[in-house]
Amino acid sequence: MNMQEKVSQKLTSQFSPLFIQVENESYMHNVPPNSETHFKVVLVSEDFQGKPPVKRHQMVYKLLSEELQSGIHALALHTHTPSEWQQRQQSSPDSPNCLGGGK
Repeated sequence: MNMQEKVSQKLTSQFSPLFIQVENESYMHNVPPNSETHFKVVLVSEDFQGKPPVKRHQMVYKLLSEELQSGIHALALHTHTPSEWQQRQQSSPDSPNCLGGGK
């Protein structure tokens, strides 16, 4: 199982999301081909109700602590409740292009 699948499986198991998207954005950075080091996660779950963004991110970081210590270098998190997701018209921002690392 690759890192993207592992992250998606763990998040799905823990948060029972109404929507989940785990995107490997490593290709946008100065890393070797086929790397799995930079990810964007969009996660919509009832579990985030009443929690500020920092707490939501802490919940995800705790769950993915092993992956963050063994290969994931960057994790862009977009965590929403179902009503917030509807207000956002079910969209998340695009990630910016990498400006460092020689690119």
